[in-house]
Amino acid sequence: MAQTAVRTDPFRSFNFRIEIDNTNVASFSEVSGLTADGDSVDYREGKDTANSVRKLVGLRKYSVITLKRGYTKDTTLWDWYSAVATGATNARRSGSIVLRDETQKDVIFFHFTGGILNKIHGTDFKAAGNEVAIETAELVVESLTIKLAK
Repeated sequence: MAQTAVRTDPFRSFNFRIEIDNTNVASFSEVSGLTADGDSVDYREGKDTANSVRKLVGLRKYSVITLKRGYTKDTTLWDWYSAVATGATNARRSGSIVLRDETQKDVIFFHFTGGILNKIHGTDFKAAGNEVAIETAELVVESLTIKLAK
C-alpha cells in the first residue's frame, strides 16, 4: 500500500497574539509592517580588475509596525505614547507578535526591540456608520527578528 505524504498547511494570519515587555496585550484586530530591509553599499578599490562595483552589506532598516484594535477603556497605548512624547527614559519597549496554529500553540515569533510608540490615531466618528471604533498605533523599532517555536 502506498504511503501518502504528510500534509502541511500554511498558518492562518488571523490567529495571533501580542506581547509587550513579556505581558500579553489582547484585543488587536490587525498588525502590519513586519518588514526587514537593508541598503547595499557600492564599493570599488582602485586596484580592482573587474570593471564593476562590489556590493557590501549596509544598514538594516525596519518598517513601522502598525497595530489596530477596537476602542475599549484601556488607555495603555495612550499612556505609552504620552511617556514617549514627554521624553521618559523608560519609554522603549520590546515584545513579540506571535503567530499561532489551529490548536493555539505558538509557532512563529516576530521579536522587536527598542520599540517606541511614535504615532497614535484615534477613531473617525460617523453618525451614520455602524463600524467598530478603531484606534491605530504606529510602533518604530530598532530590530526585528523571526524565531520558530520549539
